[in-house]
Amino acid sequence: MKKKKINIVTLGCSKNLVDSETLATQLNANNFKVVYDGKISSADIVVINTCGFIEDAKEESIDTILYFADAKTNGKIQQLFVIGCLSERYKPSLQDAIPDVDQFFGVNNLSDVLKTLNAEQKNELFDKRIISTPKHYAFLKIAEGCNRACAFCAIPIIRGSYNSLPVETLVSQATNFAKQGTKEILLIAQDTSYYGYDLTRQFLLPELLTKLTEINDIQWIRLHYAYPENFPMQVLDIMQDSPKVCNYIDIPFQHISNNVLKLMRRGHQQDSIYKLIDNLRTKVPNIAIRTTLMVGHPGETQKDFNELKDFVQKQRFDRLGVFAYSHEEDTYAAKNYKDKISDIIKNERASEIMDIQQNISLEINEAKINKTFKTIIDRTEGDYYIGRTQYDSPEVDNEVLIPLSNNLTIGEFYDIKITHVDNFDIFGEPLITVNNK
Repeated sequence: MKKKKINIVTLGCSKNLVDSETLATQLNANNFKVVYDGKISSADIVVINTCGFIEDAKEESIDTILYFADAKTNGKIQQLFVIGCLSERYKPSLQDAIPDVDQFFGVNNLSDVLKTLNAEQKNELFDKRIISTPKHYAFLKIAEGCNRACAFCAIPIIRGSYNSLPVETLVSQATNFAKQGTKEILLIAQDTSYYGYDLTRQFLLPELLTKLTEINDIQWIRLHYAYPENFPMQVLDIMQDSPKVCNYIDIPFQHISNNVLKLMRRGHQQDSIYKLIDNLRTKVPNIAIRTTLMVGHPGETQKDFNELKDFVQKQRFDRLGVFAYSHEEDTYAAKNYKDKISDIIKNERASEIMDIQQNISLEINEAKINKTFKTIIDRTEGDYYIGRTQYDSPEVDNEVLIPLSNNLTIGEFYDIKITHVDNFDIFGEPLITVNNK
């Protein structure tokens, strides 16, 4: 019997990617052929996994839905389904506005999606997720939802309260990844610092990390989306002691001004942020810190913004991203604050931060010239192999470019000596192959 082909289009963050992979695993077990293609393909059915976090992401999701709705109207695909955050938030209005979509589902409707596609849910496959990333790295979503009360954020509205997966479940999933050839595990959640507290009233991230380091074939474990408040400091001891835990942390600070932090309802002040950064760098001296900042939040004054710029200049983060604030329906900020800062000023402030960071990034990269780093090869692109060091996460951070003439193998580790750099990329040549056993 010919398999029906389903094209899953994933938008937004890596947490959405995990949801798409979970759906794909179930469909594959039900005799569907799954592809991942952002454009029109020969698939009979298209499922769009949407993002509804900020305005730009919502616009991208709507544009993508309209693109495939037009394809359905023109007979290029047979059925179109929409899932994910945008669909969770705006299902009634989306149904009215885009009737060519066969059905809309929210973020926790896997069984309903499968039922609609006449597929049987196979719970035994949860630990055996088929990944869509290159097989040498995989995202491990350790929890769903969020219990924080940040004024600007709609995630608790969309995803609900915090719900940790048991340590044993996650270790089993990571072990199965390793059997498939995965060498790097990237831990993700809306808030990895809080992991386990809803289950045991203890923060279990250190325990989870320790157990993951015991999986033989996993060589790198990377930590994303840690929250500054109540960060479990034992994680830093494990990071320092275990070569498997990358000296890397993604920890969104959002702002440094006490005025803005209070308006954001972040639950901490600048003193605790400075103390945490000092602890990070003291306990793990060569740690790479990635952070995310927000500019233009209601109530942010020029003085607050100047304080933020000074923070970026002095702290010299290895990686940094910045968002311009946008009102999100039903959030505390949308209900209680007026969005008085113009988009022009917001974008100017974002650009100023990134200009500062660009110079910092170049200086940090220049310090790597003539040094050697263990590097994993992700793919080829143009005339180069594209790799990453332990200080770089896929898609969002710097990449190491090595000429194709070196005949390397994708998914393997190599010692790469850095020869030259630019603002956000480094270039190198291989020395001795790292033992991958």
